[in-house]
Amino acid sequence: MKAVSKIMSPVILVSILLIGREVAAQQLSSSLQIGPYDSIRVELTFTETGIPVPTSELEPLYLFAQMTAKWRKYYQAWGRLKNAVYVTYPYAKAAGSVINQINQELVGVTSKHKRKKIIKSHEKELKEKFSSKLRNLSVYQGKVLMKLINRETGNSCYEIIDEYKGDFSAVVYQGVARIFGSSLKQSYDGARDDRSIEILAQQAASYYGY
Repeated sequence: MKAVSKIMSPVILVSILLIGREVAAQQLSSSLQIGPYDSIRVELTFTETGIPVPTSELEPLYLFAQMTAKWRKYYQAWGRLKNAVYVTYPYAKAAGSVINQINQELVGVTSKHKRKKIIKSHEKELKEKFSSKLRNLSVYQGKVLMKLINRETGNSCYEIIDEYKGDFSAVVYQGVARIFGSSLKQSYDGARDDRSIEILAQQAASYYGY
């Protein structure tokens, strides 16, 4: 009997271990709480190396913050400038086209009488098209218009008036412009100082189909 017990003891020991392991596994399984989201189907994405990775999309999260006084002022100024550019851009394009046409017609013309006649004919054209409309522009819109005319022609309004109407007229108009806080000698630098106008002018060109 002792020999049998010695032979059976390892078998009994292994059996006890296996039974204990099974009981422990059952106890662990019964203690786990399976929730409603423990078996959700998700998409599978493969990485560049071919490794499959479970993938799912999260709902978008929107964050809102109160606009500061600085940014409110900025957007108000931008909106005002945008309105001025969109209102005056067609006038600047038309004026630029006429002025460039005048310059072409004056090439090689030395007679003062002929030059004056050419300028007068186009001046009448401009007045008929835009005189009534330009009177409705605000001072601010007028400043923007002068910038845009410079953009289209490469010359300030002072230089244009000086060329076509004479130095005296240019000085007079410049004096009137200064009364309203403006200047006919405004330059245009679309790459730096007037970058905002340049951006809006390009948008206006696309909007109007130029």
